Amino acid sequence: MMTIQAHNDNLLPSPCGKSSCMEGGVAVYFYTSLCLFALGVGGVRGSLPALGADQFDAKDPKEAKGLASYFNWLLLSSVSGASIGVTVIVWVATNKNNHNWWKGFLITTVGAFAGLISLVLGKPFYRLQVPKDSPLIRVAQVIVVAIKNRGLSYPESPSELYEINEKDSESTSEKIAHTEQFRWLDKAAILLPNTDPSPWKVTTVTQIEEVKILSRMIPIIASTIILNTCMAQLQTFSVQQGYRMNPRLGSFNVPSASIPVIPLLFMIILIPIYDRIFVPIIRKFTNHPSGVTELQRVGVGLVLSSVSMSIAALVEVKRRRQSLINPRNPISLFWLSFQYGVFGIADMFTLVGLLEFFYKEAPNGMKSLSTSFTYISMSFGYFLSSVFVATINLVTKRIAPSGKGWLHGQDLDRNNLNLFYWFLAALSLINFLNYLCWATWYKYKNDEENVVVNEGDRVEGHK
Repeated sequence: MMTIQAHNDNLLPSPCGKSSCMEGGVAVYFYTSLCLFALGVGGVRGSLPALGADQFDAKDPKEAKGLASYFNWLLLSSVSGASIGVTVIVWVATNKNNHNWWKGFLITTVGAFAGLISLVLGKPFYRLQVPKDSPLIRVAQVIVVAIKNRGLSYPESPSELYEINEKDSESTSEKIAHTEQFRWLDKAAILLPNTDPSPWKVTTVTQIEEVKILSRMIPIIASTIILNTCMAQLQTFSVQQGYRMNPRLGSFNVPSASIPVIPLLFMIILIPIYDRIFVPIIRKFTNHPSGVTELQRVGVGLVLSSVSMSIAALVEVKRRRQSLINPRNPISLFWLSFQYGVFGIADMFTLVGLLEFFYKEAPNGMKSLSTSFTYISMSFGYFLSSVFVATINLVTKRIAPSGKGWLHGQDLDRNNLNLFYWFLAALSLINFLNYLCWATWYKYKNDEENVVVNEGDRVEGHK
């Protein structure tokens, strides 16, 4: 739909002199195509991590290692595709001589169709999990029953709480041991005398623990929103900075829209090194399949995001000073590679760590729901970036002697983008300290299955 609209002059908005010229049927067509795209991407990102990880059997020694590497290669495939998008497709779409805007959309359409064909051809070989009840309904049942039973007294022993006996159950789902956190939810497992154990009258301990696990995950995912806010700001303002920097690399003129390829290239290089060199070495010392725990990886990423924003502030100071001294001789575009490179490493640690963390910690039947949290954090981060820009401008405009906000106008030489980057660096550091508190508080689910690290060596699942 977007390819057709970009190619057909009748479906393009007519010049109107306004900030938005989308009206009538043209607007309906355009926003419908965007909604379909969002729906498709949401479905892929929500299900693909769990679908791929389900192909590995953690009980098998060789496949356990594959599972530890899977999320690294999933990220590698994503950044490889993104690199093509911000280089080849940008080059095709911005070729003004041939008006190739629609060809960029056509390339992505063909790419998406090729992905669909690959998915269909692989279907006979997939290990597919049997669909179960909706995880959202199971969560709702626990909350509703717990509220209904809020006036009841806790039993003397957790063993008195309702749980389906494995001999009486046809389900092969894992049973999760009782934990003390969020005890008010335990009242949902109190079975009243002479009451049939129906889903909306009583829930099992396992079902309650599923809700507890999701509840413990929420602060972890909330702690990564600021990192995604920083990512959004880099992608936005770095392009603006690129217009005021020397874009030439030898005889090649780098489009400003292709600047995001810098962190992607760093990740393409570093992910295989991390997976094939770093992880095996660290694994010998930690006996952990991934080398370090998932929460440790996220922590490293959050620290590096603060470092990246600090570098971005210093680079902006240098760029602005040179631009004011001699606008005709700006600094090279590749000064941005420092901040982008560090942030690319931060994103590699955080994104993969989160995906692996949510998949391993989520109860069976909630794998897709939990891995979707990673991309929900990304969405909130991008929304929050817009809020920050508007808020910072509003506040600084009132206190600045000039009466102008840090980010006023489009002229970066006349605003204070460097101060905004320092603000994000400080906020990221505070956010990391907040994350440390939640990561320390988090209780890993009791996984009684052993994780095989090496042939013949078994390491008990970390609690």
